[in-house]
This record gives sequence, C-alpha cells and structure tokens, in this order.
Amino acid sequence: MKSTRKSILDQMAAIERMERGKLCPMRGGLYYNLQSWEDGHNVVRYIPACQVESVAKAVEGYRQFMELAMRYSDLVIKDTRKAAPKSNNRAKTPPSNKN
Repeated sequence: MKSTRKSILDQMAAIERMERGKLCPMRGGLYYNLQSWEDGHNVVRYIPACQVESVAKAVEGYRQFMELAMRYSDLVIKDTRKAAPKSNNRAKTPPSNKN
C-alpha cells in the first residue's frame, strides 16, 4: 500500500497514547523500570507490574508515531526534490590549488 501524506498524518493522529522510553523488568517482578532521556539526562520511573501492559502499549504507540514521522518526512523530502529546479550544469569539482 502506497502511503500518502494525509494517510500518514491520519495514522499519527489515531495514536491515542504514547510514552517515551524503554521498559525493563526489575528483580522480584513487582516493578518495572521505564527509562527515558529527558532534558539532557536519564530519567527512571518505576512502574508497578499491574500497569506494565498499559505503559508497554504507550511505548509502542510512541515507536509507531516516530516511524510514521520518518515516513512522512521521507515523502516531503522526495516531493521537495522533485520540485527543485533542474540545472543543466553538472556538478563541477572545484579547481585545485596547485601552484
């Protein structure tokens, strides 16, 4: 399926929950670590096991959003390059400074 800008934006808008970070189990299984990089430093939140499923879905939502954002930017870049004026001059190497 070929994606359009609008379809990608629609998919991005449909993502209702997002959370940055990596979810890691802690010893004992009662809590998980949610590690993320915020304002230039590592931030760790402790997530009770009963909330892990919800937080994991939010982390996946963020991953999907970022993947869609990359696809969207690829389409915009491709369109930008198509619209760029064509030049008949080939790229020339600058003259060497040999004396």
